[in-house]
Amino acid sequence: MLILTRKRDESIVIDDNIKIKILEIDNNRVQLGIEAPENIIVHREEIYQEIQEENKLAAGMKKEISTDMSNLLKTRLKKKKNRDKRSKRI
Repeated sequence: MLILTRKRDESIVIDDNIKIKILEIDNNRVQLGIEAPENIIVHREEIYQEIQEENKLAAGMKKEISTDMSNLLKTRLKKKKNRDKRSKRI
């Protein structure tokens, strides 16, 4: 981790296109201004963690749905094969 010391109204630049400026320092809080291209998504860490958790839950649900659909398809194929076998006997 790179550690930098900055004062109010000072900035750091990341990769030529992201600028983080110290706007205010008050007790235990620092207010940051962030300039970044529109395609760069910026979140507070706690929001980012919530999004990651929601994505994990959604991925798990997709897997369950996929498994359910697979089982349903297998069941329908078995029923169709059984019907086909019965119709050939007649």
